Amino acid sequence: MKYEEPVFRPPSEAFSLIIQATVGCSWNKCTFCGMYKMKKFRVRDIEEVRGDFRIAKELYGDVRRVFLADGNALAADTDFLLEVSDFANSLFHLERISCYATPQDILEKDKEELRKLRKAGISLLYVGIESGDDVILENIRKGVTSAEIEEACRKAHECGFDLSVTVLTGIGGKERGYENARNTAKLLNRINPKYTAVLTYMPVPNTPLHVKIRRGEFLLPDALENLLELRWLVERLEARTIFRCNHASNYLPLKGNFPEDRKKLLKAIDYAIAHPEVLKPEWLRGL
Repeated sequence: MKYEEPVFRPPSEAFSLIIQATVGCSWNKCTFCGMYKMKKFRVRDIEEVRGDFRIAKELYGDVRRVFLADGNALAADTDFLLEVSDFANSLFHLERISCYATPQDILEKDKEELRKLRKAGISLLYVGIESGDDVILENIRKGVTSAEIEEACRKAHECGFDLSVTVLTGIGGKERGYENARNTAKLLNRINPKYTAVLTYMPVPNTPLHVKIRRGEFLLPDALENLLELRWLVERLEARTIFRCNHASNYLPLKGNFPEDRKKLLKAIDYAIAHPEVLKPEWLRGL
């Protein structure tokens, strides 16, 4: 199989077959992200993709899960994605096919297209919403408003997809930590994603937001400020969602199901605020 490095995938896809259907990210303008800055977005040739699937079949036999990379494979034409999905299903007994998707990708496809993709086996979309605060979304050049994110997620749900969304503490800096937590919780409560992953923003060198930090134009929250922001989010979260805050970037690993585990998680956060020595040291954090 031929990969155009680097290749990124969600932690939950660690044991999935990863096939690059697309290369790079079609948006690639977010000020905090450096994942695909070295790549120009393109859709791979269908025969190249089929060739990778054939090699995987020879190497691994049957697989149960396929993750379509890169940054937002859902941006590819529907007919292409249907060909990819149909070919994968012809080779393997799949439980699911998944991929990254931006809210724009979902909004740009009509419901008939989305339903066809869902029927073809693409069942889980990973959507980075980052924040529910419109000021922050504009500052990080996300390209959508919170209302558009909500519209996209509702549309995906209506067409049968499960959603795994990612949000960031610290992405509003010291100035908008409370607004980030409050408005993100409000958005999540309206979306009710199956999975919610909370990451802690870590500056990526040479990204526009990192440049602002170096200039003193963006003040990065410290560990306790991030923890307080997380508490504000958790205490307001009412969505029925599987909650994960155990990424390498997080100071305090947490997981639970909402809303039933809210009190347990708040208790763990309060303990960590009172005993900051339990927090992950900076040298152990990563992306």
